[in-house]
Amino acid sequence: MKWNKITIDTTTEAVDFVSAMLEEFGIEGIEIEDNVPLSEEDKRKMFIDILPELPEDDGTARINCYVDLDLDLEELCARIGNGLEDLKQFTNVGLGQITLGQTEDKDWINNWKEFFKSFRVDDTIVIKPTWETLNDTKQGDLVIEIDPGTAFGTGAHETTRLCISNLKKYLKPGAAMLDIGCGSGILSIIGMKLGASCAVGTDIDVNAVATSVENTRINHITAFNVSDCDHIKRKTETVEFAYGNVIDDEAFRKRIGKNCYSVVVANILADIIIPLAEVVSEFMAPGAYFISSGIIDMKAEEVKQALEENGFEIVETSVLKDWVSFVAKRV
Repeated sequence: MKWNKITIDTTTEAVDFVSAMLEEFGIEGIEIEDNVPLSEEDKRKMFIDILPELPEDDGTARINCYVDLDLDLEELCARIGNGLEDLKQFTNVGLGQITLGQTEDKDWINNWKEFFKSFRVDDTIVIKPTWETLNDTKQGDLVIEIDPGTAFGTGAHETTRLCISNLKKYLKPGAAMLDIGCGSGILSIIGMKLGASCAVGTDIDVNAVATSVENTRINHITAFNVSDCDHIKRKTETVEFAYGNVIDDEAFRKRIGKNCYSVVVANILADIIIPLAEVVSEFMAPGAYFISSGIIDMKAEEVKQALEENGFEIVETSVLKDWVSFVAKRV
């Protein structure tokens, strides 16, 4: 299905006024393009290590909206034009230019699935999308089924591969595991398949927690969303996922449990791992390992320094393309 696209060239000053006007005309979904610098809150919410370089903010903005093909476009554009003239009494609408186009209706949430195919992480671990049938396996393979939805973690990215490799080296059978920033739950699932006695996963995205529970159950492992529970029990042969911020929320850290995990893994970002290094030892049993990944190579030295300053010994550094993973031991 196709849609008519209406683009209005205006100013950042007028965006709220124009948006309200469009809503009055029955247009509910709009898209705003501008070069306004990111706030600190915006930066914290962005799951990327290198922030986008925006052009200098010149005060201009572009508003896009999409309407049915059978709508009277000429009448609607006339109403928008008259509305922009009225708004000039209250704000600077800039060019106020209206441009028309067409776009196809796409399922942006699910279209990526056509590119996610079954693949082998290494000699023994195979990642399979839940919607595919897998025939090419061999005896001894660990087949992990994943539907990440909107959460991070198919296993294909270098950062996840580094974590998986280090989990195979440092996670001993019977160990309790903590997965900070669980995403799709893939590392908790693999940890359990490798012999962990139990696992706890946390994330600051409620959708990631829900996705992790679903994926874990798909892999025939008992899993619960314990976001609202007072205490995480760390039940044997069970994965518990919880929504919360381990860096800023001391009460949440206490719920997770202190000095009780043999392996803690965090496949996040360098800028999150650095402050995490100050508190992660609270969760770790003596001699436990902290596996960190998601570290772009240009920030590896900063992460290494943060770990060492917080009493960790770096026991292994692994690199895959532009990404770095540290295995640090609590001493």
